Amino acid sequence: MSDLIAVDLKNRNGLVVDGAMATELEKRGIDTDSDLWSAKALIENPEAITAVHESYFQNGADVATTNTYQANVSKFMELGFSESESENLIIKAVELANKARNNYFNSLPKDVRQKRAPHPLVAGSVGPYGAYLADGSEYSGDYNLSKSEYQEFHYSRMELLDRAGVDLFAFETQPNFDEANALVDLLIEKFPKQHAWLTFSVKDDSTLCNGTSLSEAVKYFNGADQVSAIGVNCTTLENIHEVVRNVNQVTDKPIIVYPNNGDIYDPVTKTWQASLQADTFSDLVPGWLEAGAKLIGGCCRTTPNDIKSISNYIH
Repeated sequence: MSDLIAVDLKNRNGLVVDGAMATELEKRGIDTDSDLWSAKALIENPEAITAVHESYFQNGADVATTNTYQANVSKFMELGFSESESENLIIKAVELANKARNNYFNSLPKDVRQKRAPHPLVAGSVGPYGAYLADGSEYSGDYNLSKSEYQEFHYSRMELLDRAGVDLFAFETQPNFDEANALVDLLIEKFPKQHAWLTFSVKDDSTLCNGTSLSEAVKYFNGADQVSAIGVNCTTLENIHEVVRNVNQVTDKPIIVYPNNGDIYDPVTKTWQASLQADTFSDLVPGWLEAGAKLIGGCCRTTPNDIKSISNYIH
């Protein structure tokens, strides 16, 4: 399906990406305070993951992102799982998203199913090396591996996601240009029939967290045919409009954005502080669409209600 996805992302007027997984798991009583973060539920409560995916589909999401952002074989093995058990947990994450998609899609009236086909999609989340470190460095890019080290780290998860049948990869919250470059080269070299969206972690509306110019990074990947959409995630709502304007000047790819809900995160204490004065998706999405965004969703602290607000403008 990957070739169809590349075309579809470019030709659709807009797609709705899902929202936060950990926030919704916590509402269901699941403790995500660990090095695995929301991936802990793959071990303790997989049914809850399916329920969260379904809740986003029911509120208008066209894309489910697998619960693998902070999940990888190395981390599971560090926690005592065998290699095969660790691999099966990655595969399970895809199966849970597929199950939610099928449950939702089959519940729709036939005419609605035909209208939405070939959606919903399942994107295999590939978080940065910083997420594996679980020290907040996905918000700084303060780590430095060689290209081969990045690729060795990411390959096993990507191979398992691909084998399990994701429609595309989500290279997300990437703070480090070198790591993004290694990922895209790995995609081209080892997964020639797959595609990915690429979203950066930024410290403002024009700069990656490690100091690289956002415009220069986007321009560099504009020629990569297997990168089907490009943009940012896990940043403030206020950054998005200028991000889209900046990105739109240097790429003809679909622009994807999925920011946090407006609360403020402290990566040291790993806690959130509510911001009661923050704008809402309803306030801002029309401007993002006008500026050129095509795929819009939510990242940390967003909810199915936020996704419904986005869907109201896109569908």
